[in-house]
Amino acid sequence: MLNEHPLTGHIGAEIGGLDLRQPISQDLAGRLRDALARHQVLFFRDQHLSLDQLKALTGIFGPIMRLPYVAPLDGEPEVIRVLKEADERGGVFGGDWHTDFSFLERPPAGSALSADIVPAFGGDTVWASQAAAWDALSTPLQDLLAGRNAIHVGKPYGVRWAPPEAERSGASIQMTRGDPQADVERAHPAVLRNPLTGRAALFLNPLYVVRIEGLSEAESRPILDQIQRHATRPEFCCRFRWSPGTVAIWDNLFTQHYAVNDYHGHRRLMHRTTFAGPAPADLAATRRREPNLAAGLQVTAATPAGSSVLRPRQ
Repeated sequence: MLNEHPLTGHIGAEIGGLDLRQPISQDLAGRLRDALARHQVLFFRDQHLSLDQLKALTGIFGPIMRLPYVAPLDGEPEVIRVLKEADERGGVFGGDWHTDFSFLERPPAGSALSADIVPAFGGDTVWASQAAAWDALSTPLQDLLAGRNAIHVGKPYGVRWAPPEAERSGASIQMTRGDPQADVERAHPAVLRNPLTGRAALFLNPLYVVRIEGLSEAESRPILDQIQRHATRPEFCCRFRWSPGTVAIWDNLFTQHYAVNDYHGHRRLMHRTTFAGPAPADLAATRRREPNLAAGLQVTAATPAGSSVLRPRQ
């Protein structure tokens, strides 16, 4: 029997009563898809899945897809080994707030991650509900974003925004970098609507989004920074402590996530699969109303830290 145990008020649930090593019926698959749409990330403890079982689980949420730029496991083109060795320094795979590969024409709809070896402490992953963030966003910012596109580029994999060597993940994960095609701009709706729940959600993230369509990068930056601070507020987040055998499945289009890099000196090994879904354009939330940008919003720099803030005009 499927038992749902919500972990926070907005995102995440542990699912009990299931052995995912057993065949998954169509009825159970539908219930799991429904649970994922509502909770945005699901966790299953003590599963210890084989790679074939992990792929079978992934396939009930959508067609399994191969990710570009990241080398797959030998002999398993649809599986990525997410590994950081105890002696590796520097960055970690996924160690910034992001939505996976949002710069692709059809970004992944979601992923499954199975924990094999976890550190004695640290190595948590944090997810942020972009539906909850949208619901709590101010009306002027909602009016700015609804019906508008944001511009995404593959910064870690391209040329123009290539990260410094010290910030890159270690040698255990092989990536293709310096690809000019990753710098090509891709427009996606800034707000999506989940077809199962009807909820709207932000579709922005700091790793790949460079500007809001119709605004320059300089004009967009204070707005995007303010939205990102809002979108990752603790009350919208779920921080998960891994244990061996745990499997997580998340909705990539309606969340951001962050791999916490605080376990130097310890080995961490996981295996990841990814599933495809609709293109963001097919999920675009309809416009609320045409905003009057000049009359409705102003950017100021009067905060104590000197950062710009978008405020309604008085």
